[in-house]
Amino acid sequence: MSVRTDHPQTAATGKGPRRTVISVDAMGGDRGPEAVVSGLAKSARKNPDIAFILHGNEAELSALVAKRPELAGRVDIRHADGVVSMEDKPAQVLRNGKGSSMWSAIEAVRDREAEVAVSCGNTGALMVLSMMRLRKLPGVNRPAIACYWPSKNPAGFNVMLDVGADVRADEHDLLQYALMGTSYARNSLGLKRPRVGLLNVGTEEHKGRSEIKAAAELIADAAGAGEFEFIGNVEGSDIPSDKLDVIVTDGFTGNVALKTAEGTAGLFKSFFMEAFRATLPARIGALFAARQLKILNRRTDPRRVNGGVFLGLNGTVIKSHGAADATGFAAAVNLAFDLARHDFNHKLAARVASVPSHGQDGATSNDEQDGKQE
Repeated sequence: MSVRTDHPQTAATGKGPRRTVISVDAMGGDRGPEAVVSGLAKSARKNPDIAFILHGNEAELSALVAKRPELAGRVDIRHADGVVSMEDKPAQVLRNGKGSSMWSAIEAVRDREAEVAVSCGNTGALMVLSMMRLRKLPGVNRPAIACYWPSKNPAGFNVMLDVGADVRADEHDLLQYALMGTSYARNSLGLKRPRVGLLNVGTEEHKGRSEIKAAAELIADAAGAGEFEFIGNVEGSDIPSDKLDVIVTDGFTGNVALKTAEGTAGLFKSFFMEAFRATLPARIGALFAARQLKILNRRTDPRRVNGGVFLGLNGTVIKSHGAADATGFAAAVNLAFDLARHDFNHKLAARVASVPSHGQDGATSNDEQDGKQE
């Protein structure tokens, strides 16, 4: 069942302005559909050419959308009875999740009704459904999740992958991560020749597991055709530095690093606030530094870089943090809009195909690979 306030795909009908359509799972997050709809309204204010297919409880969503004038004429509500919970096992979702909002959101991308799907639901279930319904790109063995990592680089971020799609990765997988991460950095951060580092326990060539050593050789050999610079092994302390742009690792290591960084950032933020509240002079100092503190808080606010991108699929899927509020969800939707606007997934597919892997022949031209940056 579908309730349309105005069909968003006006590009196909020619009856209105061209809009980029984002498919949204409204029911999977910890904060419920209200935070999702509020995030869509924030994104709609920023992006006049965006529209949405919203999946979930029709009655609840219709009432929430009606309260947001920014969404008038931009939302197609698709009713879905089922909800994938955070406790659901991926295998259960495969068997019983067909009527869920998550399944419906991915189907809209599969059917080319929308260009990107966004969900803050169960990560494992979202990845399994995305792989099953969208399928992997030719040449990709294991898809990866890429995220922005705050750094000292001019753009303010590095790209890290994999951060949790699959705990395993051999040397060929790590090579594919390097290619996909390079394409993501090139198209999302505007970098012509990204610098790639392979996360290891030391920078020396002889260190690390056998697959890490083999991956270093493969990535180095692919750097020319892939149009990136391989700087070799890097350590955990290099992740936020300005010496590289893309950090390549397996999903186990990447996820541990990500969660450790989130916890450490929260801890230091609490220490910082305690220090400014400790004494009267400290509180007065905080008043004088209020503007600088606000800038610092904004720069380090994880909500503003919310969104892990599933790379290596026949369609783009973005995983928002499960606890994202309206600001965080809007950031994930804005990322989806930006990637769709730059035709990212086609460029990613060409980039993976451009470098031989497992005996493949690469014959894709540079113009076909990534196009010109805006």
